Amino acid sequence: MGNILKIGTLAGLILALSACAVGPDYQAPTKANNVDVASTYEKAEKLTNWWQAFGDEDLNRLINEALKENRTLFQAQANVLRAYSIFRDSQNDLLPKGTLDVGYEAGKNPTVLESDDNTLARGYNTGANLTWDVDLFGKVRRAIEASLAEAEQADILWHDAQLQIISQVAASYGDYRGAQFRLRVAEQNLANLRQTRTIVKARFQAGFASELEMARIDAQVFEVEATVPQMRTLLARADATLSALLAKKPGELALNAEPDLPQLTQPVALIPGENYLRYRADVASSERALAASTARIGVATADLYPNISVSGFLGFMSGPGLTLGGETKSWSVAPTISWQAADLVSVKARIRQAKASSEIALAQFEQQVFDALADMQFSLQSYNFSRQQQQSTKYQWQASEKAMTLARQRFEAGSGEFLELLEAQRDALRSRDLLALQEQQSFNRLVDIYRAFGGGLSVI
Repeated sequence: MGNILKIGTLAGLILALSACAVGPDYQAPTKANNVDVASTYEKAEKLTNWWQAFGDEDLNRLINEALKENRTLFQAQANVLRAYSIFRDSQNDLLPKGTLDVGYEAGKNPTVLESDDNTLARGYNTGANLTWDVDLFGKVRRAIEASLAEAEQADILWHDAQLQIISQVAASYGDYRGAQFRLRVAEQNLANLRQTRTIVKARFQAGFASELEMARIDAQVFEVEATVPQMRTLLARADATLSALLAKKPGELALNAEPDLPQLTQPVALIPGENYLRYRADVASSERALAASTARIGVATADLYPNISVSGFLGFMSGPGLTLGGETKSWSVAPTISWQAADLVSVKARIRQAKASSEIALAQFEQQVFDALADMQFSLQSYNFSRQQQQSTKYQWQASEKAMTLARQRFEAGSGEFLELLEAQRDALRSRDLLALQEQQSFNRLVDIYRAFGGGLSVI
């Protein structure tokens, strides 16, 4: 009875001591300077379907395929599985470990005694070997905290990978449609110029146009012709990028031939007072990295204290010809205390290293907050500026078209100069191409807004 009480008392003492964990308990930052970052990460409700607001069937199909086939997403998802497997493995370190063993041993001349000359010795053993590291000072528990934070970080990064792939597909789709539209504009402009050249050539042969006028119209035709391969190169690049994102060969996209850029029928809306930082996976990922670094301080600090482990055996041991039974039953218990007393200088150096890593992680987290705020603000401003620029370019193109029409009418009536017509045509061609480029830019900057806000914006 006394032995049982002693064992119970010892077990209770071990459990009480193991309830402690050295090192700092993690507290998530609530502010970065004067910026409130108290909200925890939240996956935006429309993270993987915000693009549907554009109502573009081709874009919907491309993104759905990318979410299923993109290899970067495969890697991110596999990384989540790996991280949680590491976490579950670290949890098992709190439990005793054991193996079931069956052994046989044979030897000759087991000792140096003459009486043992030519003696053969054989033995059998079977049973369970157990070991248990008693986590008195929380080294294992801090390691579990760190691995859990890293697993949660991997999960957050998987969400971020989805957002990034969606944004890349949408932006590349904008590049594709933009290049497609600019190519059509260039081909239409080239057709119009060739018609003008036909008229000028007829006038030149009739003696009503000079060689200079003929050379000027030829130069303008060749200038526009030179832009066609450029547009086709941009189109091929966008096709190759989209194909890679969808794990396809270039040329297999089968997109609609109409070069229409997706348009929103309603503007995006910001909710006053909403903390959009909670949708930013990069901020949340940095916070989880900080949590893991803080837990690693406890892992290093635990080495300042002794480590207690218990090993044991329970089974049977017998010699040749003996059967396994009560007479051959065997057990052993071997508690061990180890302490890095002679290496405390290195232990303290590792603690300082862990603390420095935690300070680095905190600085990275705070910087990520400021970078995210700047990214969100700039995405809104750049989109607004792009829309203003697009509107002005539209007015420029309309004015250029009117000027070209008037110049052509004057030239055909014989009251206008041919050089005026050429200049008017050049202005109209350039402004139309610039307008197409601005429309593409506005779309891509709208995609940047959704990316910057983690897919957390809504359309009103």
